[in-house]
Amino acid sequence: MAIQLYHFQSSLLKQEKQPKPLFFTSSKTKNFGVNTAASSSGQQLIQSGEVKPILPKDAATALNSEGFKLLDIRPQWEREKAYVKGSIHVPLFVKDMDNSPITLLKKWVHFGYIGLWTGQNFTMINPNFVQEVEATLPDKDAKLLVACGEGLRSMMAASKLYEGGYKNLGWLAGGFNRAADSDFPEIEGPEKLQYATIGGVSYYFLQLLLLLQAVGKE
Repeated sequence: MAIQLYHFQSSLLKQEKQPKPLFFTSSKTKNFGVNTAASSSGQQLIQSGEVKPILPKDAATALNSEGFKLLDIRPQWEREKAYVKGSIHVPLFVKDMDNSPITLLKKWVHFGYIGLWTGQNFTMINPNFVQEVEATLPDKDAKLLVACGEGLRSMMAASKLYEGGYKNLGWLAGGFNRAADSDFPEIEGPEKLQYATIGGVSYYFLQLLLLLQAVGKE
């Protein structure tokens, strides 16, 4: 399923010039089967035209001329690094605070295999996601451009919102990672928007690579 989603997303982004992120990022979550089903449903909605795929380079037009509102569904620790000014934030995934023995074991395994490298927390689906969006945007006829770092989590979010009654949905194809600096000119936070999903050890490798690139240009 992950490979199928990757090929689907790649086909939408083939016209993009922006290179892929330099490092792998991941959000390890509970309920993997549910998440995969939501991604599959989101993919079907995009393919059928029920959800509109919007490339990062076209996002400004969608927001400024077509009446879309940008819904950032990334977890808080990613948004703190960089976010689009004026965007709405409702996280699809939240940190898993369960400290039962089994969950603690899962957290330890996650840290060893993913968390140390990517800096991602062990997360769970926000059980109140749709309700929190409704509290912020009760008008279900509103146009929402749903966005995350890579495009997969926002695909899940679009599926849940569609089931919750929101029918005018857009999906940021490829996520913020595919955005050029000019696509979202007003960014808040200490990092570049494209790199906000990168953390852990990979973040320091990225900083080293950027430093070497800068030295090489001198």
